[in-house]
Amino acid sequence: MKNQTQKGDAVTVVAPAGGMVSGNGYLFGSMFGIAAETVAAGVSTTLWLVGCYTLPKNSAEAWTFGALIYWDPVTNGGQCTITPGTLKKIGVATAAASNPSPTGNVRLNGVFTS
Repeated sequence: MKNQTQKGDAVTVVAPAGGMVSGNGYLFGSMFGIAAETVAAGVSTTLWLVGCYTLPKNSAEAWTFGALIYWDPVTNGGQCTITPGTLKKIGVATAAASNPSPTGNVRLNGVFTS
């Protein structure tokens, strides 16, 4: 197909101030993804929009399989939560996570609906 510019499961972004760290989550407007590599600010890199990842979470929450997951870019430098508020929905939990626990497993939805 001659009009496809990228496959779409990942996109190229320019790292923001402070750069990006491989495996960390980043929000670009309404687009959330996981950094493919560690780069300095201003460097083009890959942002994965779909897939399953272990991410930092609100340790005081207990997650159930399939729970909607939201990204809080402010708390602890960025973490996942099940409390929506005004946060962006990023995916669903792919495993239960206990309270307390520092991480949870998330499948990114690749769709930016909120």
